[in-house]
Amino acid sequence: MADSRGPRASRDEPLVLGIETSCDETGVGIVRGHTLLADAIASSVDEHARFGGVVPEVASRAHLEAMVPTIQRALKDAGIAASDLDGIAVTAGPGLAGALLVGVSAAKAYAYALGKPLYGVNHLASHICVDQLEHGALPEPTMALLVSGGHSSLLLAPDITADVRPLGSTIDDAAGEAFDKIARVLNLGFPGGPVIDRIARDGDPDAIRFPRGLTGPRDPVYDFSFSGLKTAVARWIEAKRAAGEDVPVADVSASFQEAVVDVLTRKAVRACKDHGVDHLMIGGGVAANSRLRAMAERRCEDAGIVLRVPRPKLCTDNGAMVAALGAEMVARNRAASGWDLSADSSLPVTDPHVPAPDHDHGPDHGHGHGAGGAAVPHSHDHFHELSKDNLYS
Repeated sequence: MADSRGPRASRDEPLVLGIETSCDETGVGIVRGHTLLADAIASSVDEHARFGGVVPEVASRAHLEAMVPTIQRALKDAGIAASDLDGIAVTAGPGLAGALLVGVSAAKAYAYALGKPLYGVNHLASHICVDQLEHGALPEPTMALLVSGGHSSLLLAPDITADVRPLGSTIDDAAGEAFDKIARVLNLGFPGGPVIDRIARDGDPDAIRFPRGLTGPRDPVYDFSFSGLKTAVARWIEAKRAAGEDVPVADVSASFQEAVVDVLTRKAVRACKDHGVDHLMIGGGVAANSRLRAMAERRCEDAGIVLRVPRPKLCTDNGAMVAALGAEMVARNRAASGWDLSADSSLPVTDPHVPAPDHDHGPDHGHGHGAGGAAVPHSHDHFHELSKDNLYS
């Protein structure tokens, strides 16, 4: 049974299953309202480790093989039948196109077979919404710093189901990507984030002053850049090796990590102050980093800002976050997705979910909690029009 620390669930709250396949984790979560009932994950990270990064084709095949067993495990952990569900939510993007397609196809099949509404939701918005499972309803607006291998973003969300506004993002390497690349240079393996975090605890974060990207007076206030930092660290290591000197791995790890979290936390706190938001939510895989959590806690406390960070397991990609956003969609009567829902590898964060084309982004009173039916396919000239022979459009 999943560890539930949120408020006690009510039978009147929406019961939603969420499917996450944007990268290398096959995640299936089940949520009732703000309460986590199951969080089943099948990871293919070991299959990618020998390549030093995620291989899209390998990830897609792993999702395909793990999907049904992981859904069955989640249902068993939650102690419910699939017919009890009020809806099926799935990550529609952004992410790896092939991996997303596996999840979307599975979600369509289950929603159609069960006669339940289908909700295609945004991966980044899901990372924000998952905090409701830990700390209760999100304040509105919410300021969020999302940091992972694929994105580093500052987002303002007045309404997590309908209004998410990007303030800043990475213009080159994301923070997690930089961790992976530096770990590779140091021969520490993949993924790089956890091992650098661990080794850095024995190092001096002030041993080497690595650059802080985009922190000059004329630089974009909320954008991030870690490519220059990555290059500076790699060149420093190469110079040491060329001189025949030992590389102080712990000090390099600690100094590199300090440069990353210094920039992330400074910009996040500034965004809160500039927009009059008195709380900060941090999510994404890098939010599990111990130094990021410690520095954010100190700086938020100094600035009078309340910090919200989910436990590490909920920070990485998982089905619980998708189910959490799906449950919020149902609770607020947002429009369900159509059967022609497709994967969008570059789905903008300004689209927290993908409603059917014949609906706007406002409330949908036809497919809310308790409606008892799946999203109705709309009539238009489309190659992927729904039929029983083409569930995987």
